[in-house]
Amino acid sequence: MPAARKASTRQASMSKAPAKNKAAARKAPPRKPDQSAPQATSPTGVTTGGRDSVDVRTQAGEYLTTAQGLRLPDTDHSLKVGERGPTLLEDFHLREKITHFDHERIPERVVHARGAAAHGVFESYGSAKSVTRAAFLADKGRQTPVFTRFSTVVGSRGSADTVRDTRGFAVKFYTDEGTFDLVGNNMPVFFIQDGIKFPDIIHAVKPHPDREIPQAQSAHDTFWDFVSLHTEATHHVMWAMSDRGIPRSFRTMEGFGVHTFRMVNAAGDTSLVKFHWKPVAGIHSLVWEEAQIAAGCDPDFHRRDMADGIEAGAFLEYELGIQVMPDDGTDSFEGIDLLDPTKLVPEELAPVQLIGKLTLNGNPTNYFAETEQVAFHTGHLVPGIEVTNDPLMQARLFSYLDTQLTRLGGPNFAQLPINRPHAPVNDMLRDGMHQTAIHTGLAPYRRNSIDGGAPEVADADEGGYVQTPRPIEGTPVRDDPASFDDHFSQPTMFYRSLTEIEQGHIAEAFTFELGKCYEQAIKERELQVLANVDADLCATVAAGLGLPVPKGAPAEDVVLSPALSQVVTVPGPIAGRKVGVIADAGSDLAGIGKLRQAMAKLGAEVLVVAPIGGVLGRGARKVNVDRTLLTTRSIEFDAVVVAGGTTPTNDIKLVLLLQEAFRHCKAMAAWGDGAAVLQAAGIALDGAGIVVGDSVAKAFTGGLTDALGLHRAWDRAAQVMASAVPPAG
Repeated sequence: MPAARKASTRQASMSKAPAKNKAAARKAPPRKPDQSAPQATSPTGVTTGGRDSVDVRTQAGEYLTTAQGLRLPDTDHSLKVGERGPTLLEDFHLREKITHFDHERIPERVVHARGAAAHGVFESYGSAKSVTRAAFLADKGRQTPVFTRFSTVVGSRGSADTVRDTRGFAVKFYTDEGTFDLVGNNMPVFFIQDGIKFPDIIHAVKPHPDREIPQAQSAHDTFWDFVSLHTEATHHVMWAMSDRGIPRSFRTMEGFGVHTFRMVNAAGDTSLVKFHWKPVAGIHSLVWEEAQIAAGCDPDFHRRDMADGIEAGAFLEYELGIQVMPDDGTDSFEGIDLLDPTKLVPEELAPVQLIGKLTLNGNPTNYFAETEQVAFHTGHLVPGIEVTNDPLMQARLFSYLDTQLTRLGGPNFAQLPINRPHAPVNDMLRDGMHQTAIHTGLAPYRRNSIDGGAPEVADADEGGYVQTPRPIEGTPVRDDPASFDDHFSQPTMFYRSLTEIEQGHIAEAFTFELGKCYEQAIKERELQVLANVDADLCATVAAGLGLPVPKGAPAEDVVLSPALSQVVTVPGPIAGRKVGVIADAGSDLAGIGKLRQAMAKLGAEVLVVAPIGGVLGRGARKVNVDRTLLTTRSIEFDAVVVAGGTTPTNDIKLVLLLQEAFRHCKAMAAWGDGAAVLQAAGIALDGAGIVVGDSVAKAFTGGLTDALGLHRAWDRAAQVMASAVPPAG
């Protein structure tokens, strides 16, 4: 791995206590004989210590109590003057209960309000040791607990999961050296180059302020007005309009650190790196109609998928990788400005080197206490990882800390259980709202002689965070470097690196979104932007909008990056996937059992769908019905199979389910006379991605597994995609 400049190991402070008092100084001052502190009890009144089998943060006691622990005889009736009289002001239980209820909500996040999270563990491969001294990355086999939150950016906390949007991919590493937060997205670039524009892009993409619509959508005038005028957004817009904007699952979604970071190894050598999360399950997205159906039928689609998968033992897995580039003082690589967050480094130029594995294996116990109250911050760093001069990153270093003060009620949010570091904390920070620490000593300052000089400062050899020395000079200006001016070559590279089917999806997305705008000038301006990306793309979108095709000057000599395409030709793993099996009372129940066993061995789940609920069959071969035709839609399944013996029917719900799955290019299968059910729905058995067999034999399950592993039968796409308007000749 390349490296460059040397970092200094000079002391972090010149105000150190004498060496002979160092060990003593690091111990917190004891309480004086006349001092005491509240008993060590949890927020729920449980005495802490020595009770490993009890989680002291849970509610305690077998009786209903007030918040003060007073047992209550009734909580269904207010204290009144007689049965029909007025309620008494002295009813302290009523006042406490209602007052707490009135204050249960905290301000939701301005962005990333809609989220879901999971606990897990990160295990280092040790391969990053040559570039960083961060122990959680450098030490082979070291395991670090993590908490990961996925989110949409635009919508409110109650919006749908499957809207077209950027996804947040934030990981909190509870390392022995302090907390490190890798606060990224599922796209490697961002809308803006400078953080000062962040309020503007968010104001533009949020619902219109007069009517508060549309919710969680970018398909409206203010968003397209902004991005068509600020063309630095073009690259990110291309990603958002691609299949990346509608991921199938959190488990099939890439993650990126977006910015360029500086890593420092044990010798002080530095490198510039970009972080990548590579999903073990592969990269897979919804199709647009599927995303829209899911938003209405199951707005919790992604969070349900993750929670159900973890509960079933199908954990979410990702490998952490880094692109490593020389830190030669130019902050650039192969002509790409590494400080520009709207640019990526193609993997063909700087291969992603895998350095560890993340496994999400635990669901939160309480959504509010964990997922809602977790506080991420790009400034949560550990020795060996530093920030760069990326102007978007620099603004985030302020914003992420500032937002917690309002959302979590003060500066002590790090003391909330989900935010507490797994390293000793002696910060000299005092008081403030919701202070739960009982600090000792008299001198929360340095230097001091009253508390024995505690706490001591640490130099680099003692684990202190000492920034790499680097020269900084120049004249204060409000301007960008010339290298920030290229807004189109990378969007062109991205679009032309995709397959024809993926390009078709982008054209369809642009046509849909711009078709929702009312101002024709905005549509025309965005078409001009697209004309500078790719002429064919612009022509297709213009035809769909019924507008003239403007002339542009797209780059002609861009080097393509095949790694940007999601379409695979080799089947991948199917762990976490769901297979819906259509069955009824006459179906081959033994075959369903064989299919369930075969899929379970590969980590996939089989769900039986029948006309009515209950149980099919009797005795040893009985099968529970998991879904009915009334309670499910095709969007829930990655593949749909019709069991042998199932009676063909014209039930519109079944026909709709099968036709949707076919139209969305999903794997489909049938064994025995179950094939007649597919044919009754108008589905040809020789179509792409259709697996048929006489029974649930190895060849049948193998064919289904391969079809699932390819994610979609894209060879079927031209037959089933929404009508595309060809460019005018």
